[in-house]
Amino acid sequence: MTLQPFYTPQDLKPAYQLRYNWTGWPSTPTMPPEPDEALISSLSEQWETDGIRLLEHRWSSDEVHILASVKPSVAPIVFSARIKGRLQHALRKCETPVKFSRKLAMRTVGATKTDTVERYIENQAVNEPLADPRFNEFLKQFTVVQKAVDLTTPTKTSSGRYWYNLHLVLVIRDRFRLTGSQRLGALRDGALRVAEHKEHHISRLSVMPDHMHLAVRGHIETSPESIALDFMNNLAFLLRQEALWQPSYYIGTFGVYDMGAVRRVGPIAPQADSRAGASPPGSLKGVSVQAYSPAGRARRGLLE
Repeated sequence: MTLQPFYTPQDLKPAYQLRYNWTGWPSTPTMPPEPDEALISSLSEQWETDGIRLLEHRWSSDEVHILASVKPSVAPIVFSARIKGRLQHALRKCETPVKFSRKLAMRTVGATKTDTVERYIENQAVNEPLADPRFNEFLKQFTVVQKAVDLTTPTKTSSGRYWYNLHLVLVIRDRFRLTGSQRLGALRDGALRVAEHKEHHISRLSVMPDHMHLAVRGHIETSPESIALDFMNNLAFLLRQEALWQPSYYIGTFGVYDMGAVRRVGPIAPQADSRAGASPPGSLKGVSVQAYSPAGRARRGLLE
């Protein structure tokens, strides 16, 4: 008998802030001239159907940068294929064909950098406001620091390099507090086993009485949504609790560069969504759109 998942995408209302940055290089010596705004607008509409919303771009003679907000269902491999494929097709129709090198780069970008996210998760047990400091000491054993998992290094494939880092937060249903070492330890050890089985890599993990944080390098063929469900379902099965988690989760991207890094090296065209970022150097051109983000469901709201 096949086990049915407790949690499915249609049952959940996630909070997310997901930014992917794609860099492509031409196989020929130089790129064609930058396309006009009409072509960029057409591409934006096509990418929108893929769950990809163009935020900013930069075009030079030797490379193209695309910064986008994505929905949780979009995996890095799919994102890169859609960006490259639709861009090549549009340029070919304009009679300015370009063949991109297989050597692409895709990296996640967030409001904070890798070291900040890791430090935040690592210090959860210490910083939790509790009446009895002995319980803070007790909770430290449910924090995992795996320095061998270096989130600043990419996943290398034949098609390029991928920096795919996610901060995942899961909350216990109705904020019920788990206080026993057996169940807290089961969540800690279970999360590590899930990651190993699904080929994700956890850098930092903190299991708290009513929620847990993970800093994870995801498998590049797996979407943020699927990664969240990997942990939600498998850990619920482990504890034999159908209603273990709130019917939601927070997932956000982060990386070596935060979204302010690009603004320190060049001006950005005005745009409606100011939360932008990419790998320096250079400046990006903004487009007048808002990033994907469920209304009124920021991370703070999920945890309240």
